[in-house]
Amino acid sequence: MAAQFFSSLADNALLVVAIALLIELHAPAYLTPMLKFVFVLFYVILAPFVGAFADSMPKGRVMFISNGIKIIGCVLLFFAVHQYLALAAYAIVGLGAAAYSPAKYGILTELLPPEKLVIANGWIEGLTVASIVLGTVLGGLLITPAIADALLAIDFPFIDTSMEVSIFVVAIFYGLAVIFNLYIPDTGIDHRILKKNPLFLLHEFSHCVKLLWTDKLGQISLAVTTLFWGAGATLQFIVLKWAEVALNYSLSKAALLQGVVAVGIAIGAVMAAKLVALRQSVRVIPLGIAAGFVVIAMIMVTDLWIAVIFLVLIGGLAGFFVVPMNALLQHRGYILMGAGHSIAVQNFNENLGILIMLSVYAALVVFEVHIYTIIMLFGLFLSLCMILIRKWHLLNQSKEDSLHLIGTKERMHAR
Repeated sequence: MAAQFFSSLADNALLVVAIALLIELHAPAYLTPMLKFVFVLFYVILAPFVGAFADSMPKGRVMFISNGIKIIGCVLLFFAVHQYLALAAYAIVGLGAAAYSPAKYGILTELLPPEKLVIANGWIEGLTVASIVLGTVLGGLLITPAIADALLAIDFPFIDTSMEVSIFVVAIFYGLAVIFNLYIPDTGIDHRILKKNPLFLLHEFSHCVKLLWTDKLGQISLAVTTLFWGAGATLQFIVLKWAEVALNYSLSKAALLQGVVAVGIAIGAVMAAKLVALRQSVRVIPLGIAAGFVVIAMIMVTDLWIAVIFLVLIGGLAGFFVVPMNALLQHRGYILMGAGHSIAVQNFNENLGILIMLSVYAALVVFEVHIYTIIMLFGLFLSLCMILIRKWHLLNQSKEDSLHLIGTKERMHAR
């Protein structure tokens, strides 16, 4: 939990710092969401391989290696003098995150029985969201001129600018995560030997994708989490732009509002962990429908405190419905294919959703669509998708009930 907290804290602080770096390099506006795009790109490209990698050795060792890659990305970002070099460096951090993710979630299914997964996910998501809150706050503080200048006055060796000192501080937090990684125990689970043939891994991964999408509960939970993470990544940038237009906020202040959404997610996650059992996970889908309409209502908000209430509510609804669905997905995936492979399939689908939704958002920015129009389209899309997923689940249930009824009648006829 400590390793996950510090690694995620650094991830979120680095995003704010990287956005500020692009602004300093006079990058066009559409490159800002592209930061997240390149970050998650490796989640999709390496999905067939990172799951097998995570299952091939103790999860703590996987997390140690992955955080080391993130530190390398920070070093490259430190020396970035062009906007595309900055994107490439941030993509390396994404490579580390892609390798890290199957281990950080997969270890839960190795340590705990199924009935504890919702509670465990509540703790992990709660800490992750706390790291998002503090990470965005940290990133916002690091790019504040007064604080950056104060840190620069410490006179670190080889550091000459406020942007360099900000990146250096983020790298320190990655270093803390690496230290905690060393103390994660081996769970005693037998690890699969990593196959060296990439074609075999691709075939195995495609089989795992098919297994999860054809499973009646797996497909619903995967559809929900894919939509949630795609929408969540896009909402990060929508909130930044909305705060600039509606509240006249700078980047450092707008970053704090991202943290407000994360507070809501933490509250929702904790409530879900206490109130929702694994077998009741699909009952929370209507909250996703409501979240879309609450997002639309943001266009009427111009007061800070009303904005805070709305953002906490949006986060709370999201956290309450995604934590049970995430636990259900982990449980079904663990049963069908193993922890690491399951999380890799989940990451592939969720980050493909992020790539698609961020690409659409970047295109809207290029065509200079007003942020209020984007918010309206975003909210309607979210609610409509959740309505369709709910109908999909009800259709699955009706088919199962029909098959059960037919089987009962056949048994009675046989008697």
